[in-house]
Amino acid sequence: MDKLNIKGNWHEIAGTLKQKFANLTDDDLLFEEGQEEELLGRLQKKLGTTREKIRDLIAKK
Repeated sequence: MDKLNIKGNWHEIAGTLKQKFANLTDDDLLFEEGQEEELLGRLQKKLGTTREKIRDLIAKK
């Protein structure tokens, strides 16, 4: 499985995702290095989409 590449400042990316998806909370967007799969799992459950689409959303930020 590909490693999640987070470019730039995660706080900016998280803010953009919160604007786009109003149902996301700070807890949903909590990111710690090495815990990428947990983050993807939370976002996948909350947004009802695939991990690949979530990876694409994050990569575009």
